[in-house]
Amino acid sequence: MTTETDSVYDSVKEAFAPVTEAFKNLQSMEVPEAAREFVKRTAATAKERAADAYAGSEKMTDVIETAVADSVSEAAKISRNIQQAIYHDAEAFFAGIDKLASAKTFSEAVQIQSELARAQGETLVSRARSTTEYFGKLVANGAKTAQDNFAKVYNKTA
Repeated sequence: MTTETDSVYDSVKEAFAPVTEAFKNLQSMEVPEAAREFVKRTAATAKERAADAYAGSEKMTDVIETAVADSVSEAAKISRNIQQAIYHDAEAFFAGIDKLASAKTFSEAVQIQSELARAQGETLVSRARSTTEYFGKLVANGAKTAQDNFAKVYNKTA
């Protein structure tokens, strides 16, 4: 049986001899200069694109961070202004009660109440005007900031 086994082994060895020879030659085969240069250029281009993508992501993170920080800052400013308005309204209310309490006649109390109502109305109109101007500026500045930030991000990548 060894003779048959050796014979089968030799047959298989002969059948795969070209493949074995090709593998031996493949190990010592020289890679053409053009192929090596192509691989180097492709790798360099991929490396540049990866660096550009990283820089773009950093810029986008800065844009988002700036937008969020600005939003938080504006929200705090709005909150302070609302708190201040509430405090001023409370002060005006108590000053009005003090004035009403000092009225000696009913007609004097009505006149004081009218003046207080008119003053409160003027305050509300003034606040509405200020709020409209503020939000107009806020929207304009926000749009300008967004435009500038996106220009920063996309100038390098475009």
